[in-house]
Amino acid sequence: MPHIEGDLRSPDGARFAIIASRWNPRITDTLVAGARKTFAEHGVAETAIDVIRVPGAWEIPVAAARIATAGAHAAIVALGCVVRGDTRHYEQVADGCSEGLMRVALDSGVPVCNGVLAVELHEDAEKRADGSHGNKGEEVALAALEMANLMEKLA
Repeated sequence: MPHIEGDLRSPDGARFAIIASRWNPRITDTLVAGARKTFAEHGVAETAIDVIRVPGAWEIPVAAARIATAGAHAAIVALGCVVRGDTRHYEQVADGCSEGLMRVALDSGVPVCNGVLAVELHEDAEKRADGSHGNKGEEVALAALEMANLMEKLA
């Protein structure tokens, strides 16, 4: 059996979608900037990147489903930030978002790369948005590039 894997070259004519929550904007704006920078560094034109803003992490999967169904994007990057509070709301939103994104990917066959941070403290999010743990927006954009390339090879 041959060895097949994706690389970080964008398929010709590929479009990418970044769906980002407006909640916790200091974090999410940094994640979006990191994802855009990574796409640009890997030859994706700014005009081939669509940024879609939604109110919060809960709304990301339904937007991802609509985008995936339209079939115009090689991969979708989901970015947001859910910080644990004093109620169960954190688990509901973080888990529901993650499960919804996986469902979109499996149902549509379009890679949906999950960069929605689910953290205990706001400081933890800052570490993952250009802090000591890098920028998760950049990491998720790299995953989107690799998966778009792989999907083309598997077609």
